[in-house]
Amino acid sequence: MQELTAEGLLAALRGWVEIESPTQDVSAVNRMADHVEARLRAIGATIERIPGRDGFGDILVGRVEGQQHGPGLLLLGHIDTVHPVGTLAGALPFRVEGGRAYGPGIYDMKGGNAMALAALEHLHAQGRRPLLPVSFMMIPDEEAGSPSSRPAIEAEARRHAAVLVPEPSGEGGKLTVGRHGIARYHLRTIGRPAHAGATHAEGRSAIREMARQVLAIEGLTDYPRNFYVNIGTISGGTHENMVPAECRAICYALVPTAAEARELHEALSALRPQDPDVVLEVTAGLSRPPFGKSPAIQALYDHAKVLAADGAFPVAGERIAGGGSDGNFTGALGVPTLDGLGVVGGGPHSFGEHIEIGCLVPRTRLFVRLFETPLPAL
Repeated sequence: MQELTAEGLLAALRGWVEIESPTQDVSAVNRMADHVEARLRAIGATIERIPGRDGFGDILVGRVEGQQHGPGLLLLGHIDTVHPVGTLAGALPFRVEGGRAYGPGIYDMKGGNAMALAALEHLHAQGRRPLLPVSFMMIPDEEAGSPSSRPAIEAEARRHAAVLVPEPSGEGGKLTVGRHGIARYHLRTIGRPAHAGATHAEGRSAIREMARQVLAIEGLTDYPRNFYVNIGTISGGTHENMVPAECRAICYALVPTAAEARELHEALSALRPQDPDVVLEVTAGLSRPPFGKSPAIQALYDHAKVLAADGAFPVAGERIAGGGSDGNFTGALGVPTLDGLGVVGGGPHSFGEHIEIGCLVPRTRLFVRLFETPLPAL
């Protein structure tokens, strides 16, 4: 990409958006990886492609040499979306209306990925290279919690000086300097079935026990601390005339710091059934650890803010985000991580998902500058 124009960047982004890539559709996600791999190869990147496992697509890493050697920058994004194949032809076609462009995954997070890659293509077209090596890592299962990718993400992050995450900017252009953690727990109660009319007293209701536990679990919520504990799904029983023998529920919690994560774990581990004849099982599920702003992250943020100051979309500030990203993993390791470097827009995971077209050129220029300038002391 010789010159950075809104028209050229939008055309490149459209190429990403029109390859639909829902997480659970392995072939679709891998088609997206093929597209990105071809563009990385065209700028001379060395490709590492890790075959998918556990029912997910491939992990793609393209390595671009820098002018200097040593630990470089990890550009960390995901190529999966929540939108099923067919969304493009139905509820959310790619379209431009006014100053916005719409499409599945355009905001979360193909827009940010496309800008970061366009920045590398721009440097290559002008015969320039990043100052430090750049590893361009695309993840296939972030929308599912990155269950197959987390070990690879963490191993890659440890080899780099800093991590840049082109997830969408928040609140009109703020960068993300920390994220709350996400914890999931699976609960199961096992009671004793009986006829709900003839022999009701002989039964032990798994649903009744779960209802009691739900009240105790959601009672952990503490709004002033941004500690939210939610039972999001519950199912049980087989017929209305039976005392239910089994019930299952899933707990999803926002844990702003490691202290709340420990508090939640200890509280759920200490739960006991109120009915001694009912069994209660609690199993930890997928989680994302919280990460907070460190002095190194502050330095990265200040650096990016200065680099964007003269553009049409200056950095609007910093934020701690409630939603998770793969930056949770790298930030929690202590690797300096600057998140939210992607597009400005809105409507994630909805049929109104869109970007502000005016952000494309200035935010891509920010990536160019981040790739070409020395890192601050971290």
